[in-house]
Amino acid sequence: MNPGITHEQALALLDHYITNPNLRKHCLASEAVLRALAVHLGHDPDQWGLAGLLHDLDVEITHADLSLHGQQAVAILQKLGVDAEVIEAIALHNELSCQRTRHSVFHHALAAGETITGLITATALVYPDKKLAGVQAKSVVKRMKEKAFAAAVNRDIIRECEQIGIPLDAFAELCLRAMQGIHTELGL
Repeated sequence: MNPGITHEQALALLDHYITNPNLRKHCLASEAVLRALAVHLGHDPDQWGLAGLLHDLDVEITHADLSLHGQQAVAILQKLGVDAEVIEAIALHNELSCQRTRHSVFHHALAAGETITGLITATALVYPDKKLAGVQAKSVVKRMKEKAFAAAVNRDIIRECEQIGIPLDAFAELCLRAMQGIHTELGL
């Protein structure tokens, strides 16, 4: 698969469009998670990682307006000639702005994978050392049941992992391990 963009170019885009360091870390976490999911499911980790890395490229441009978020990223990436499947997955990670529904393994993986990164991060931040190393997947799953904990994290989107054949416990474990693999970059 030719993604139409190098990893270095994608990182430069991130630097250009994203100034918030926490949003940048979320994008890096999403990239790691999507790469792990691609490997687990037998797909292209470079393609899926690119979608994870760039899925929130337009959050600051759109001021996180969910009726717009995703569409500016699509326009930017189309002009650069980025792979159409990556662009479609990015568009569909926020169904509100494109008014279409996710229908492929890639789409569900990106939506669920990028969403669980927020829950994993929030779980790590309540630990005394605020590090991913001490977090266990069962703690993440337990926190899923606490609606007031990380209330902005959409649990229904995380549960889309089951639509791609990964039970929630296994999904949390896989995503947590992916984030633990880049804990230094995430500051966790």
